[in-house]
Amino acid sequence: MSEASAASVIKITQELLLGEDDRSAITPALISEKMDLVLRLNPKWAVDLDRNAVTDELIRRFSIWIGEDSSLVDVKDHVAWLDAHRKKNWRYWQRYREMLEKKLSWTAVDALDKSTDKILGQLEDPLRSGTWDRRGLVVGHVQSGKTANYTGLICKAADAQYKVIIVLAGLHNNLRSQTQIRLEEGFLGYETSGVSNVKRRIGVGNLDTDHSINPNCATTRANNGDFNRRAATHLAISPEQRPWLFVVKKNKSVLVQLLKWIQNHVADLPLSAEEIDIDKNDPLPRVTKKVTKFPLLIIDDEADNASVDTGETVVDADGNPDPEHQPTTINKLIRRILNSFSRAAYVGYTATPFANIFIHERGKTRSEGPDLFPSAFIQNLAAPSNYVGPSRVFGQPSPDGRDGELPLVKEVDDFCSGESGWMPAKHKPTHVPVYSKSEDLPPSLREALQSFLIACAVRQVRGQGSQHSSMLVHVTRFNSVQAAVHQQVSEYMRSVRQRVTRGIGHEELLEQLQGLWEGDFIPATRQVRAAGLGDLPDYDPSWEEILAVLPDVIHDIDVRMINGTAKDVLDYEEAKEKGLKVIAVGGDKLARGLTLEGLCTSYFLRASKMYDTLMQMGRWFGYRPGYLDLGRIYTSPDLVRWFRHITDAAAELREEFDLMASSGATPREYGLKIQSHTELLVTSQLKMRSARTLRLSFSGQLMQTVSLPRDGSVLQRNFKSASAFIESLGGAGEVNPSLEYGPSRYQWYGHLWRKVQSTSVVDFLRGYRTSEASHRVNSIALADFIDAMVGSGELKEWNVALLGIRDGRPSQLAPGISVNMVRRKEEGQYEDRYSIGVLLDPKDEAIDIDERQWSAALQLTAEAWARAKKAGTPEVPSGPAIRRVKGCGGDGVEARPETGLLVLYVLDPTESRLDLDEATPGLVAFGVSFPASESGVKIDYKINNVAWEQDYGAE
Repeated sequence: MSEASAASVIKITQELLLGEDDRSAITPALISEKMDLVLRLNPKWAVDLDRNAVTDELIRRFSIWIGEDSSLVDVKDHVAWLDAHRKKNWRYWQRYREMLEKKLSWTAVDALDKSTDKILGQLEDPLRSGTWDRRGLVVGHVQSGKTANYTGLICKAADAQYKVIIVLAGLHNNLRSQTQIRLEEGFLGYETSGVSNVKRRIGVGNLDTDHSINPNCATTRANNGDFNRRAATHLAISPEQRPWLFVVKKNKSVLVQLLKWIQNHVADLPLSAEEIDIDKNDPLPRVTKKVTKFPLLIIDDEADNASVDTGETVVDADGNPDPEHQPTTINKLIRRILNSFSRAAYVGYTATPFANIFIHERGKTRSEGPDLFPSAFIQNLAAPSNYVGPSRVFGQPSPDGRDGELPLVKEVDDFCSGESGWMPAKHKPTHVPVYSKSEDLPPSLREALQSFLIACAVRQVRGQGSQHSSMLVHVTRFNSVQAAVHQQVSEYMRSVRQRVTRGIGHEELLEQLQGLWEGDFIPATRQVRAAGLGDLPDYDPSWEEILAVLPDVIHDIDVRMINGTAKDVLDYEEAKEKGLKVIAVGGDKLARGLTLEGLCTSYFLRASKMYDTLMQMGRWFGYRPGYLDLGRIYTSPDLVRWFRHITDAAAELREEFDLMASSGATPREYGLKIQSHTELLVTSQLKMRSARTLRLSFSGQLMQTVSLPRDGSVLQRNFKSASAFIESLGGAGEVNPSLEYGPSRYQWYGHLWRKVQSTSVVDFLRGYRTSEASHRVNSIALADFIDAMVGSGELKEWNVALLGIRDGRPSQLAPGISVNMVRRKEEGQYEDRYSIGVLLDPKDEAIDIDERQWSAALQLTAEAWARAKKAGTPEVPSGPAIRRVKGCGGDGVEARPETGLLVLYVLDPTESRLDLDEATPGLVAFGVSFPASESGVKIDYKINNVAWEQDYGAE
């Protein structure tokens, strides 16, 4: 066959595939089907056609790319075991893989195969005799497919001969039921109705109909299908049987029944009297016997929620475990279940791992054994290229604002006015939400509901009408207030349905919808399409096309209150042929773990400043093939600011993780790093119940003032402090420093002083006043930390830079020393502060490094990019890489933890809406780049208790 003919087959088949609703799910089977259609058009093309070559080319064209997982591993007491020989004839995994290949690309399935191999290989061989225990943590992204990953891990673990598999599936019935259903499809192969003994085959059960390999399951998909006393009474297992699956809630009564059953019906080796911890005040069942015949695997979904011990003290002043410590109930029960088995493995899954990493690595009690710290490994899952995560939605910080922020977020402020209004931030269960005498709902929620109508209609026009479409309304944690909101939304949608379908009083509504489509949706779609995101069609529907399908779409939309019943989950499965269109009104049960299929619109007002809680509430992250542009997030300006804030912290920590993984660090070393990260104080304090005095380290971090006070007297004091500091340095230092370490030359405009004594830097910081609104950067705490580090022989000398821009308004700080003021875009309008996204230009941290340091840091950055499969190669080393090389050295590079970097800027006040007098010609801001350190030095940092309670007390 000629190359021209092959090219024709590829071209036409590709055109047919482009018409698919979900192009992220291009599979070999689908390609073969479309190719058959093409060959019917011209049978001559089939002569000598290399169908595999055509398939491979089309897969290449359509496949998404996925980076490599990175891991921190501790191999102590571990025996490597997983190889190709052990994987022969693994039927559970094979049938799950076949199921995935029907809906995912080869690239995605191969990545899942490699990822689960890596996780399983870091656990112990279940056939290994003796006593062993491995604890690990898998860190995914919010709504990124963690369930698919641990389903694959369970299949492989069962193939490898793990016999008891327990999945801890959240706190609520709906999430447990959802997890049960997915494991039925991917692992069990049959439906567990709990009503009939007849097992209906589903999922993998339709690919391999051999009943002899069906796993056993002690729980069902029913609302009351959790493990209970009845199941515990009748259930018995023997070593030769197939694996047993338990899908249970993290609930005291459920876990007590499970622990009792293990101790009474499975455990076979009695412990001696000396080994049993007898506490008469402890009502929970004790570990009196060990299970020696069955290796255990526990999968802990949302492992940072409820599993973490939030008790007061787990170790004494010398770091030794406190034998009298009483863990919290859920943590205690999970650990006792693990401690009941002589061979046990625990793998936590979460997108927000910080509470887990705050677990003390030495925490251990007699009856429970070691705490759940992931001592064996932490594995970061790579996100596929079509995943829409926080950095995609909220962009990335830059001196000019947010780069790449999608036009999907709508800031709203009409839902309350101080302590009153439709939904004030603080309200009671008795609150009655009413916007005005004529309208129950605020205009922003009415617009959000209209946006959802448009999204559903456009998806219908695009051929996605049979797919699920959902809207989230999450404004309160109280069920009674949710019920009122549900009633109001239902009434509004009923009114809309009547006006549109009857054609009575509909003119104003249709005018609003058309204005929303033309003024908001069309520009947003074009922006997303221009960015090459979302796999969007090349054309925009006309308003007439949308109007034609609107009545049917409105008729199909259902308004539900999510109250934790299994029915809320099952509806998606039951409506899979037609596609469910649902507006879900809820609260905490929507906040974590539960997947809303086809989520298009979110109206989200729950005020949380807890890092992990806020991220988990962001159910809009995930995969939006063919409709990313139709998504809308209506939320408050404060929540937008916090989401941006934590998005940046998460990105920085992932980069730090990758750097530590490349250097062979262990989970414990990463734990120490995270425990010093000031951005995560919220999680650490509230999950660990510590006092208001914090133990902080700033090593390896960049601290920059991005919230500046508006008080004129404070700004004047800061300018004078900086002027005195600069004048004390003597002379102009290096003027307009530059470096040329590669293909590019970097030029700064300003001054650089080297080998400045730490006392001068500390005096400047003590004289400077940071904003009270800034929890992250406190000048006094930074000064205290530098003093403490000097005492350990580090940060004794500093390089100081005063930087400006080439062209701008000049500002003189000392005789003969001036810079042109920099401009930074304001983020949000605040009465008490001038808030910016980022202060330092990324290359500014490299101003004082030599060529070897530059090359080593650039190499680390390139390795991180390669693992994440970022396009291109970095030209400038990243900040975390620079700080690591400075403090820890590298290949042929000397470690210099004794030298820090302070960078000063003068911000142009015209950007900040400030009217300053002549004595304060600009806003002085600073950034401190601390080199990485292995000294472990920390300082005490006192939190203002009133401010703390105001910000976080409700959590």
